[in-house]
Amino acid sequence: MASSKASNLKMLSREGDDKNDSTDDRESDVGIPLHGLNLGGRKKLLVIDLNGLLAHTFFTFENVKIPANRRPDGVLGTKLVFKRPFCDEFLKFCFETFEVGIWSTATQRNVDGVITFIFGDFKPKLQFTWNQTHCTSTLFKTLEKKDKPIFLKELKKLWDKECHSLPWPKGRYSSSNTLLIDDSPYKALFNPPNTAIFPPKFTVDQIEDNSLGPKGDLRAFLKGLAATVDVQTYVKAHPYGQDAITANHPDWSYYSKIVGHFPHCLSH
Repeated sequence: MASSKASNLKMLSREGDDKNDSTDDRESDVGIPLHGLNLGGRKKLLVIDLNGLLAHTFFTFENVKIPANRRPDGVLGTKLVFKRPFCDEFLKFCFETFEVGIWSTATQRNVDGVITFIFGDFKPKLQFTWNQTHCTSTLFKTLEKKDKPIFLKELKKLWDKECHSLPWPKGRYSSSNTLLIDDSPYKALFNPPNTAIFPPKFTVDQIEDNSLGPKGDLRAFLKGLAATVDVQTYVKAHPYGQDAITANHPDWSYYSKIVGHFPHCLSH
């Protein structure tokens, strides 16, 4: 009975794809796991950060304590790259299950080499690689580092296809099928609620971390997300990581100033 249901689901997916466009045929032919399919036949869009999620990257002149038994996975000029445990396996899972794009608040110069190193053969499969130029500049500074500017990631730029190079028609993605993953909650300040999760920041000293592993908490969360119909409903029902910044946040008195400067951007 289970195999029959699986076959029926694959058949429905392929028929739906034929009616929509040929790019989805390509997705069906590569043997996507069942948890990577939904009733619409398309994978959801996963928008992920680099530093703090997939790796810990920093310059050699920064005062970062490195465990004695830890060696960098990559050295890019004066930048050290320490991959998070299970990073490669996690990326394989993500590309099998979702459409994946990178959005970093770093400059293109600082992020290009890191993307190439971390993603390797997966890089051509990325839907987009966005950097600081695609972010919303606020002119405010972070509470953690007084000299670090706050840049925001407005998902509506993806949904409205503000960049013509994005490989999908306008309207394909929305709050119902897009998830942002970032370790800094303030970066999602202008997005609709429950369209992002904020895992704790990964650092080089977390040698035993297994969040990205087959039995890790983040992997489990994303498996459930892939099987659900609506992203916002799932995220609301399955709280994960740090709290989103809302009027109930302890630092709202500060972040509300940003909202006051950009009232037209708020999607809440």
